Order: sequence, then structure tokens, then C-alpha cells
Amino acid sequence: MSRIIAGAAGGTTLVSVPGSLTRPTTDRVKEALFSRLDAFEVIADARVLDLYAGSGSLGVESASRGAKSVDLVEFDGKASEVCQRNADLVNTVAQQKVVSVHRSKVESFLDRTQPGVLWDLVFLDPPYPLDEPALAVVLAKLLPHLAEGAVVVVERSSRAPEPSWPDGLERFAERKYGETKLWFAEPGVEAGPEDASDQAAEPEGS
Repeated sequence: MSRIIAGAAGGTTLVSVPGSLTRPTTDRVKEALFSRLDAFEVIADARVLDLYAGSGSLGVESASRGAKSVDLVEFDGKASEVCQRNADLVNTVAQQKVVSVHRSKVESFLDRTQPGVLWDLVFLDPPYPLDEPALAVVLAKLLPHLAEGAVVVVERSSRAPEPSWPDGLERFAERKYGETKLWFAEPGVEAGPEDASDQAAEPEGS
């Protein structure tokens, strides 16, 4: 059972997507991820985009922690309904509409997004059947909508290769948590020498 870990709605139990339609981020991985994002100082007042949102867990966690706005994009009907229920939980606590749900394919959503609409923090947790070339297309479509200093987080199986980043989007860190691997990228920044120390696997017991 997933929950919101911290922030205004911390401790709130989230609605889960029934069956095996999605692959939810575990609370252990989510806690480690948001600890890093807090260190990057990218959550407060951020405009957040959660692609392949599933239950919307990452997006609503961001809203609870002070994001200005959150867009959840999910195509599956049952999953998008769960996204809406979880969005309503956070919006009720915030007493305003912080989280919006878009039932759409990710590619179509990005194609429809107007020029000048920018996000500060983007999560992508695509289903495993999405192959690497298809993921590369999505990343290329996303690039024009990244604000200066934006952070992009791609969650994949630890057995999957590194995403093919489009020109203008650079990986600056990666972390492994058991069977899950997180890739962190940002626009227009060269990867630095500190990356060598930022690629270790997270201990299983942490």
C-alpha cells in the first residue's frame, strides 16, 4: 500500500491501480528519490510533469512537498481514474487545484502542449515494453518544454540500458535500488567529474 511520505499531505494512503496494470514505485525508492530531489532544491514552487503516471504517486508526492502545479499524464482508463482520486486527496488538503489529470498518450500530450509551457521537474516511469527508441522520441519531444535548470528523472529496470538522451539533455547522475534504476538528467549541462562517485548501487538494506 503506497502513501504520501512527507509534506502537507504526509501519511495519506494513496489509492492503488487494481491488478498489474502499472508498476508502482516502491515507498523505499520514492523516499530515496525525494531525498535527492530535496537536496537538488527543485521541488518547492516547481511545475511538475508526471508522465506514464500510473497512480500519480510521484506527482502527488511533489504536490504535498510544495510544488506549484502538477500534471499527471496517464492513458489507461482505470489508472487515470486512480490518478484523479489521488489528485483529489492532495487538492483537498491544499484547498486549491494543484494537481491536474490528463488522460492521454504521452506523445500526444507533448505534441499538443503549446510552445512556452515549461516544467521544472519531470518524472518518466514508462512501462517496460516501451523500447529504447520510443523512449528517445518522448525525451526529444519533452526537451523544448524544460525550464532552465529543470531535472528529468527516468525510472527503468536495472537491467535496461541508459536512455538515449537527445542533444541538449545531459545525464548527471544515476542510482540503483535493487531492481530499479533512476537516471537524472538536465538540459544543456555537461556531466561533471563528480558523476563517477554518483553511480553506486544503493545498499539493499537502506
